This record gives sequence, C-alpha cells and structure tokens, in this order.
Amino acid sequence: MSRRVGLSANSSQFTLEGETFRILGGSVHYFRVPRAYWRDRLMKMKACGINTLTTYVPWSLHQPERGVFHFQTELDLEAYINLAAEVGLWVILRPGPYICSELDLGGLPSWLLRDESMRLRTTHPGFAEAVNTFFDKLIPKVVPLQFKKGGPIIAVQLENEYGSFAMDNTYMPFIKEALQSRGINELLLTSDNHEGLKEGGVTGVIRTVNLQKLNQGDIKYLNAIQPNSPMMVMECWTGWFDAWGDLHHVLAQEDMVSAVREILRRGMSINLYMFHGGTNFGFMSGALTNPIYKALITSYDYDAPLSESGEYTPKYHLLRDLFSQYHSEKLPDMPALRWKETYEPAIMYQHLSLWDALTFAEEPFKSPTPVNMENLPVNSGNGQSYGYTLYETIITSGGSLKSGDNVRDRALVFVDRHYIGIFKHQNLELAVPDGKEKRTLSLLVENCGRVHYGKALDKQRKGLVGDILLNNSPLRDFTIYSLDMKTSFIDSLNQAPWMSLPHVPSFPGFFLGRMFTYGYPSDTFVKLPGWGKGVVFINGLNLGRHWYIGPQQTLYLPGPFLNSGVNQVIVFEEQEADYKITFEETPDLGMAVDIQ
Repeated sequence: MSRRVGLSANSSQFTLEGETFRILGGSVHYFRVPRAYWRDRLMKMKACGINTLTTYVPWSLHQPERGVFHFQTELDLEAYINLAAEVGLWVILRPGPYICSELDLGGLPSWLLRDESMRLRTTHPGFAEAVNTFFDKLIPKVVPLQFKKGGPIIAVQLENEYGSFAMDNTYMPFIKEALQSRGINELLLTSDNHEGLKEGGVTGVIRTVNLQKLNQGDIKYLNAIQPNSPMMVMECWTGWFDAWGDLHHVLAQEDMVSAVREILRRGMSINLYMFHGGTNFGFMSGALTNPIYKALITSYDYDAPLSESGEYTPKYHLLRDLFSQYHSEKLPDMPALRWKETYEPAIMYQHLSLWDALTFAEEPFKSPTPVNMENLPVNSGNGQSYGYTLYETIITSGGSLKSGDNVRDRALVFVDRHYIGIFKHQNLELAVPDGKEKRTLSLLVENCGRVHYGKALDKQRKGLVGDILLNNSPLRDFTIYSLDMKTSFIDSLNQAPWMSLPHVPSFPGFFLGRMFTYGYPSDTFVKLPGWGKGVVFINGLNLGRHWYIGPQQTLYLPGPFLNSGVNQVIVFEEQEADYKITFEETPDLGMAVDIQ
C-alpha cells in the first residue's frame, strides 16, 4: 500500500489510500494494563475482528511535575503504538490534552491548579503555555508513527467532548493548530455526545458521536450538521464505570451487540469504548459530582468484552461472530487464556502506626492557615497530586468543629491521636470532647479522586481548601504532612519501627505481611474480608484503594507485579483490619445492576 493520502473523509464512507475503509475500533489504554500484557490484549483484540486500536494519552501521568516527563516502561507510548502495528492494528490517537476517561481531573495534571486564576480547557495563558510545553514533548514522539510516514496512526482526535464544556470558542482551533504545527497531518476528529455535537466541532475536522444506544435522532442530527461525510460512533459504550457505594454496572450482552449490529448495518464506522477496560492502579481514578460527589473504584472492568484481567466474556464471542462477517479472510485464532491462581493467604505479622510513619514522610510544612494539597511546597514546587495530607494544630477547648464544606474529600479527625469522627461532603460538623489543656487536633484528609467531567474542573483542589471552625473561630497555625504514598515512601518504611502483631494495633496504620508464589507467578485477586478502607501495596507498587462498601470486593493483582518466591504486602488501613488478606482466582466486582 502506498502511503500518500491516508484516511480520507471526502465522501459518505472513509477511504484509506483510496480504498473504502470501515473503522472497526476498540479502546484499550496502555496506562491501565501491565506492559507485560499489552501484546496479549492487542492480539485478543485482533482475533475479535477489530482493525483499529484507539487510546487516550494521560497528560497527568506523563508529566507529573512541570519539568518531569515519563515516557518509559508502563508509559512507553511509542512502544505501544509500534506493538499495535506489529499485531496488525491501525491506531486512532486521542492525545487530549483533556481526555476525561474517568481519570483524576480528566487526565489533566493537578499542578495546573496551583494557579488560583486557572481556567482549564481554555486559552487562559497558564493553561495554553502548559499544553504547548507538553505537546512539545509528546507530539514529536508520535509524528514518525503516522500513516503517511509508514506508521499505524491513521487519525488523531482533538480534545474530548468539548461541546459539553464549550467555555472558550478559540480553544479548539488552538488545539488543532497545536497539533498541526508540530507535524500532525493525518485526519483529525472530534467526539461528542448528542448534546455536545453542535458546539464541539472545528472547521475542517470530522465530528463523531458517543453513545450507548443508537437512535434515529442521533443519525439525523449528525447528518444535518455534517452532510455527505462518513458517520462514526467514536465511543459505543460497552458497559459503564462504577463509584464506591454503588452497585456494579453491567450492560446486557444482547443490548450491546444489537447496538453494534445496527451501527454496522447503517454503514457507519465504530469504536468500542471500552474493548478492554483494565485497572485504575494507584490513585488515578476520577469522581462524579452530579448530583453528589462520588469517587470511582479501582477496577475499570467496564463490563467490557475483554474483562479486567483479560478473560473472554460472552460479549467478546458475540462480537467476534458479528465482526467476522465484515472480513473476507478468516479471523486469527483466539490466544490462549492465562492461568489464575488462588495463593495461600498473606498473614499480616507486623504493624506500624501512621504516627510512627510520619518521620519517613517529607519534612512537614508550617502555615498559619490551611493550604490545599496542590499548593503545598512539596515535589519540587509542584504540590501534592494524590493520596492523603495530615493537618495538625493545637486546641485548648472542646466544642463544635465545623468543616464549612472545606474538606476535600474525606477527613478522619483525631484529638491527641484518638479518633473522634469523620468529615466528608455531607457530614460537616463534629463534637470535640471538652478539655482546657493543650491538645493536638489532627485531620487526615484524603483526595478520593478529582472530578473527571463537567464544568467544575477548576474547583478540584484537594485537602483543606478553606477554614475549619472550632466554636465558630477559624483554626490557625498548622503543621502539614504530605502523604502521597509514593513507592519511595513505602520503600523507606523498611527502616521504620514496625511492631509485631498481635499487639492491639492503632488506626490508621500500616500492616505488613508476605505472600509466597512458586514458579512463574500467575494473576490473582486480592480480597480483604474484615478490613475497612485503605490502600494495598505489593512489592512497593500501589495496587489501588480498597473499601468495604464496594461494589468491588477484590483487587486485580497481575502476575507480572509478583516475584517468584517472597512478595511484600503492605496495607494502609484507616479503620479496621483482620490481619490476613486472601488471594482468589476469580474477581468479585459486587452485586450487578443493569444500566438504564
């Protein structure tokens, strides 16, 4: 095939180098899948009849600090795109800068919020300059991987669902120019839900629609605003994401496949979001704000055709049958599945109280007033992105403690390190026990996830974002500890004064145990019956949050994260512990509810 024209949208059907081409796409995000499994997931995709991989690019993970860029190991985007080509897949790249994707702040780095006047997703100078700096690093990496240069990238998406945000009509042209001026010359796309289609478009860029179920109105509307052009559903939602405290959302396989069948019957192109969801490892998951704040869970299984751990589902088999009708050649064989294993439980034999771990955190910072996470003088002046922040001050009386809704998102409150209660979005007042002597009031505040979608993005600062009142007087003179729970901090706890269990542990605290694997480690699922809420670390890696309220009751632990032999298990636990964690061969994502 020559490589002069690329993907074109000059008629009612896409053409690739002049030949009619229907995009049969699927989303798999490299940052949600262990690198050791990239090939496995993409080969399963190819065997299903998919011809195009779509992936977002998460700015927040690639540029965690202003001057720090990560494009290696799990974030080696070039290797991922090259692997797609090797497997025989085309690529649609969705580099943002905002990507939604149910990631914390929609994939935007939290250090942007250090600027009090910041207006995200606009041409506000602070935002535009940061985008330019990021694109200066990112775009030269992908330019050589474009179709016309011999690579697999056939199209690039501008931003993501901007029509639903639409705060600046010069912004999308700025993003278009930012890509093209750096050498992007393949077909450009935008994607929007029905409501955003009108406002989300850009001159000379193909509009696509995002939806779960096709209806006549969507097609008519897209045809009306973009006549005589190829029709594409950029996100055909195969399931949905889950929030803590909700049920596990599932979409019936018949409903999903009938929607896909109808899209194909109409001659449209399609991308399945998600084909394989993967996992929100660490603290990367986002949050909902409407109607109330809800943090998203660690699993991003999405009820997708390929499960969180890469298993085939009934949806996969139905789609394979359907897609095979659109291929003249027989589809590749389905790759063999990997073994899942039940390991012996890890007995937690040592304990370290949070208070004893503080000496291993960064030097505390003193401030007369509360300072939000993003504006703390840590991480080379980039503030704190994720995890917990501890605020301590001296009080000399009891009474009524009010948060004024300035706790983002959840705070465990202690007097002289004895737990007295919790602040969260709906719980705004606590009673502090009487006492006239000097006592230490501590608030351990967790960023449960920044909102990933909607018009409240600029208001996603975390920690204490304003005054806390004791008897209507604002508290002053804080000592503030940043506890972002990075691997370096967890590793440093090896030097800490751990106590042998079964002495009665204090909470919050860290619990240490070991798990043993023999031979080549297999995937497994971590279960924490009898535990409350916290974070699980395996060999120093943050696997993600656990919380008894569910729906998710197991955490996916990929075999490549384990050593053959001894593995260190650390659980940071806020409220209660059972002293052992178990390893199951099947996941438990909670009681299911059909998506309405």
